[in-house]
Amino acid sequence: MELTASWKEEGRQQGRHEGRYEADQQLVLRQLRRRWRDLDSALALQVRALPMEQLETLAEDLLDFTSPADLENWLNRCLHQPS
Repeated sequence: MELTASWKEEGRQQGRHEGRYEADQQLVLRQLRRRWRDLDSALALQVRALPMEQLETLAEDLLDFTSPADLENWLNRCLHQPS
């Protein structure tokens, strides 16, 4: 019985984490679209592919962006960072 409860709790935690991640993705994308109206779909896909830690960093860093090129440069730096 305890094992089943443990699995259920683990499933709930995973669901909350996934829900938060999706909400964070949507918030960042809404902020970017509000700033530049036409966000390039390739850039949006790259944002969606970011892990949670980088997505949270982007949410802060985007406040300093002045053009879509800033986002593109930021994403390129993330892709080329050693893991």
